[in-house]
Amino acid sequence: MAMIELKVDETTALGAAACLFNGFSDGSRLAIVRHLAVGEHRVVELTEHLGLAQSTVSKHLACLKDCGLVESRPQGRASLFSLTHPEATMELLSAAEKLLGLTGDAVVLCPVYGIEARE
Repeated sequence: MAMIELKVDETTALGAAACLFNGFSDGSRLAIVRHLAVGEHRVVELTEHLGLAQSTVSKHLACLKDCGLVESRPQGRASLFSLTHPEATMELLSAAEKLLGLTGDAVVLCPVYGIEARE
């Protein structure tokens, strides 16, 4: 049986990866993801834990949901939010922490994407 070679458009694949990382590119979204890693949360719980406005949390949850990273289910008049793929998400964040540890302050000090560049 001949193997079928699938051609992957590298530009498309890299674009999808960039979109994934954009989903994680906001500190508030990362904080939400970390809280959802321990289990389901309602918006009101996330606002209390994170000290963010309800509208901010809702906006970030909508972004994460649109990216396929978060899902929700109704519970009464509220919705419970959870990670769509918790193990893979936590593996990615763990790898990011490892890479950050290896690069030290280089990312934070980056003139294009570092903290000062965002201000």
